[in-house]
Amino acid sequence: MFRKRSVILFGTFLFVCWNAVLVLLLWSRDPTPQIENPDERQAPPPDVLLDVLKMADAFEAELERQKDILLQIKEQKQRLVEVHRASNRSDPLSPPPPPLIPVLVMACNRVTVRRCLDKLLQYQPSQTHFPIIVSQDCGHEDTAAVIQSYGSRVTHLKQPELGLVPVSPDHKKFQGYYKISRHYHWALDQVFRIMGHSAVVIVEDDLEVAPDFFEYFLALHPVLTSDPSLWCVSAWNDNGREGWVDPAQASLLYRTDFFPGLGWMMLRRLWDELEPKWPPSFWDDWMRQPQQRRGRACVRPEISRTMTFGRHGVSLGQFYDKYLKFIKLNSEFVPFTKLDLSYLQEEAYQVAFDQQVYSAPLVSYEDLKQMKLQGPGPFRLQYSSKEAFKVMAKNLGVMEDLKSGVPRAGYRGVVTFFSRGQRVYLAPPAGWKGYDTTWS
Repeated sequence: MFRKRSVILFGTFLFVCWNAVLVLLLWSRDPTPQIENPDERQAPPPDVLLDVLKMADAFEAELERQKDILLQIKEQKQRLVEVHRASNRSDPLSPPPPPLIPVLVMACNRVTVRRCLDKLLQYQPSQTHFPIIVSQDCGHEDTAAVIQSYGSRVTHLKQPELGLVPVSPDHKKFQGYYKISRHYHWALDQVFRIMGHSAVVIVEDDLEVAPDFFEYFLALHPVLTSDPSLWCVSAWNDNGREGWVDPAQASLLYRTDFFPGLGWMMLRRLWDELEPKWPPSFWDDWMRQPQQRRGRACVRPEISRTMTFGRHGVSLGQFYDKYLKFIKLNSEFVPFTKLDLSYLQEEAYQVAFDQQVYSAPLVSYEDLKQMKLQGPGPFRLQYSSKEAFKVMAKNLGVMEDLKSGVPRAGYRGVVTFFSRGQRVYLAPPAGWKGYDTTWS
């Protein structure tokens, strides 16, 4: 009822604004002098008529655009109603129907969004339970044409604010990051506030998904919903390059203190928390700050369920040539919804993880590099300073950057990876006391 009233009020607001503009235009005209002869009366100045017509066209176009968006929202809400009715009609003894989890594709000016959408639609198990929403920034017509070519299979939203974001002179070179943050804020508001969804999976337009992408998020939705110590589920492993992951462990999942992004699920309750303080730029690094993370973790896989093919973008290919283009995309369908994922619960996971890491034999960096390790592993390599971590990580092919002291893919300071077919834990000393935020 509240949303219906909002739509009515919005339409009323547009109507009042339109009439107010007409009244102001009429008031701004010079009074027409009274002339006895009707034939001598002057016609309205042509520039005024032209302005009125232009404004009328602009308002008509805006109303049509809003009408399209409202129709798309209506379709999304109808799907929510259908899922709710199906849930109420279901047999109490039968398993509940799958939740409705939309996939939000963040697009701008890359026509290669087709590759992303083709894979999503290829693996999409249900349009009702996994609707695809494309939110487009930039106003790029060729990209819009690609998105619209999919018709009713996707919902196409267009971010209305396309102008520059006001920034300080020293941040003009970061204008792209400000626009991205603005777009995320608008798009997430549409999904949670306007469409009324309770969860969403976010992907960028340069990501390709794995065959079990939807299965992965479907299985982890109840895990995320029921565990307040988690705040996201990601399909991405920052150290997931070919040779750095165990190909025999496609079903293996981890908790991580690092926000991975690049194909991730969040709940509406998290948006309610973050939206009032959403940053004007660099939203992903902002998410990695302790004030936002608040000690919570994300779930990530051993083998990524997304891979990026977008070398060119706002970040100008940062990390792409060295790391990102070598990320291994999972090709084996894992039936996650049939697996027991209770091991991811915080207390049990932390105990088991610490036992696994600190019971592993401690080895030296030289022995690891010279392949002098004895036994099948796993092995533990210890660091005690930021400099030691960065040197060892870089030389072992692991991403060495830290955000507020947290290493990529790290959990309790530990980064796990494969090296020449053996599991290695790059770990701080036992008795970990927490992250040092100066390690950045």
